[in-house]
Amino acid sequence: MDGPLSGATIRILYTASAPAMADPDLIRLSKLMSERGICSRREADAYIAKGLVYVDGQRISELGTRVDPNCEIKLATEASRMQQERVTVLLNKPIGYVSGQPEPGFTPAVTLIRPENLWSEAGAGPTFQLAHMKGLAPAGRLDIDSTGLLVLTQDGRIAKQLIGDDSEIEKEYLVRVEGGLDGQGLKLLNHGLSLDGVKLRPAQVVWQNEDQLRFVLREGRKRQIRRMCELVGLKVVGLKRVRIGRVMLGHLPVGKWRYLRTGEGF
Repeated sequence: MDGPLSGATIRILYTASAPAMADPDLIRLSKLMSERGICSRREADAYIAKGLVYVDGQRISELGTRVDPNCEIKLATEASRMQQERVTVLLNKPIGYVSGQPEPGFTPAVTLIRPENLWSEAGAGPTFQLAHMKGLAPAGRLDIDSTGLLVLTQDGRIAKQLIGDDSEIEKEYLVRVEGGLDGQGLKLLNHGLSLDGVKLRPAQVVWQNEDQLRFVLREGRKRQIRRMCELVGLKVVGLKRVRIGRVMLGHLPVGKWRYLRTGEGF
């Protein structure tokens, strides 16, 4: 063929066949950035589209670019500054608020992140700005009937650290229960239970006092602790998350929030 149609056809075939011709040893740049903890995949795509990512010294601006898994990746100064400006907040969620996307009639916990609810004893931190609310989302769930530490963040790196598939961050809970529990039941709570046909990871469960258990988990299945307790004949009557990784709830009052401090990490 010749003429304009020929040229157009060649370009279309080249574009369509490019993925099939991709080197199988290469990996999508955004995926690699996420795996290395540089940022989330969504953030990576935004940085790439703006030309703010350098691979082995070469600026990359095309979405879907595949690279060597061992390449050097650097962010432009502007992207690094954008990351530093992203905030993470810690909220002591009250009962009655949902942590994620609410159904009609339910109030999301993010609505509590207002200047008047900032804990006055939190110490030095950023000055509240409306920009801190943009994209602020919970990094993990806490049931409507539960209280305690809830992390909300604008930073995809922190979200991945806390709720990524390979996350090993511990979450600690104090759980008041009713019912009897023998040694075998306690052993099952520590390891041996399944939910929805999937085995749970090993946990650390011990008695805190005569009616309260302390749970330390490395996963966060929906209503996991309540369902675990039901399987061994216990009823949960109170549940409070007191720690995520190295960050403690501490004396943060119910309904109040504070910024994650500089140098403080999970």
